Amino acid sequence: MAAVFAAGVGAGAINSVVGSGTLITFPVLLATGLSPVTATVSNALGLIPGSISGAVGYRQELRGQRRRVLKLGSGALVGGFAGAALLLTLPADAFETIVPVLVGLALLLVAFQPQIGRLVQRRRARTGTSPRRDGGPLLFTGLTLASVYGGYFTAAQGIIYLSLMGMLLDEPLQRLNGVKNVLAAVVNTVAALFFVFAADLEWTAVGLLAVGSGLGGYAGAKVGRHFSPTALRTLVVTVGTVALVQLLLR
Repeated sequence: MAAVFAAGVGAGAINSVVGSGTLITFPVLLATGLSPVTATVSNALGLIPGSISGAVGYRQELRGQRRRVLKLGSGALVGGFAGAALLLTLPADAFETIVPVLVGLALLLVAFQPQIGRLVQRRRARTGTSPRRDGGPLLFTGLTLASVYGGYFTAAQGIIYLSLMGMLLDEPLQRLNGVKNVLAAVVNTVAALFFVFAADLEWTAVGLLAVGSGLGGYAGAKVGRHFSPTALRTLVVTVGTVALVQLLLR
């Protein structure tokens, strides 16, 4: 119980700043004897408070983004539900091949976001176009598909969100991080509600993760929102690389 609670605190803090907290909680839940599916669905429900408290901690960065959050959140809602349904219908190893590829690509996009941003700005200057505040259909589609993955497993989901938004939105990374936390909260919530009615949960683990992640999510946001863009990007790439190695070794 102490290990599950501590994993919840760590996952909540990491999820609010970067993402990939599931790579802490999931192995711990498996070590307690839970099956992979029960661990996944219990983890999704238990991390909801952490996603919400992380979003609350980033409320200042979310100001002025209401319309964007509502639009992208609708895609996250649909994607999260679809991913949860896939978890209960597809074989357990269905995503094992594609997940490391997604995470690796997302890490490259985050690492080279400044260079990509400059290329996009030069192209806009040549064509005379201005950036769309919502990222257009490409961002909406990409985030919806990322939310399908998030409803299925969630590991490194936040890194994929940041990479897509960083490439298609002209916003500081910290403001995008606030949006990421809201989208993660939407996906976790809709997936967990689906699981409550359709899957077996371990309620003791859920409760321990909920309390731990709620505390960790708010604390992580209070610290992480003061990171410089370079420090935040470095942290995302570092944590993401560890997550990628862990996924490849599973």
